[in-house]
Amino acid sequence: MTDYNSNNTPAALLKEWLDRALSETTAGWLQSGLEKADDPVSDQGFYVAFGMVPRKLGKATLELNDEDLQKADASRKGWRPQGLSVDQAARLLLTLNRSVIMGDRFPDWLDQLIATGDVAEQVALYRGLPLFPYDKKLSLRAQEGLRTNIKTVFEAIAHDSPFPAEYFEENAWNHMVLKALFIGSALYPIQGIDQRTNVQLTRMLTQYAHERWAAKRVISPELWRCVGRCPNDSALDDLKRVISSSDELENRAAVLALNDFPEKNELVEGLLQTQTELLAAIKNGELTWDRLGVQVAEGSGQ
Repeated sequence: MTDYNSNNTPAALLKEWLDRALSETTAGWLQSGLEKADDPVSDQGFYVAFGMVPRKLGKATLELNDEDLQKADASRKGWRPQGLSVDQAARLLLTLNRSVIMGDRFPDWLDQLIATGDVAEQVALYRGLPLFPYDKKLSLRAQEGLRTNIKTVFEAIAHDSPFPAEYFEENAWNHMVLKALFIGSALYPIQGIDQRTNVQLTRMLTQYAHERWAAKRVISPELWRCVGRCPNDSALDDLKRVISSSDELENRAAVLALNDFPEKNELVEGLLQTQTELLAAIKNGELTWDRLGVQVAEGSGQ
């Protein structure tokens, strides 16, 4: 069994947080489940405990403080466990514990576990992607998971996780970003969203914007976050249209995107100078892409 007393590993932290959140009775059940799941010969104990977790431990959100979150990031850079529920944490702990037993068989075993799991189980396991061993071998499983139109499953992979930015090739990354917009999922919780902008993604997003405009459909202002840092030939004309929109969030997005242009010609500078108040807000940190993303999500009820 995993040594939960050694270092601030993700497994040790999960165990610490669960022990803090559970009663003596429920903590005892979890400990028993971990021991039964530790059988090196059979997976039966694991499957029983894994399936019983919500009924035995409940689904309350883990209460994590700033120190907990700092420890999480120190144990695995980019790990953001905020919002993790008790049942999700316990399922991750059981799976991490089982990974020690499985060794190099773990990726195939996990793939099957996710493929046959219900939505709640998939969400828990996908949130654990950056914590699991053999993580490079799990990229195809993550990409398969992103095919879903179930937002909670999609966001368990795409949001608040370092995994996609670290392991997705450009094509997979680009389709994840486009899919997020397609299903109405926010972009700002995607780690690496700014660093992984690329020419092909800009082409895909501007084409998507033109299709939405032609169909008289709404476009998330967050789309332009991925365009300004890597603009193509149509980006400036598109942003001229967005900056003149009657929608305040679109105005802000256009100014942020134009301000991100790596090279600013006279036309770009001229457009920016018509928005001096928003430029000042960018300069003093009041207007950022993340803040805009939160406002977009709040406005759309995400």
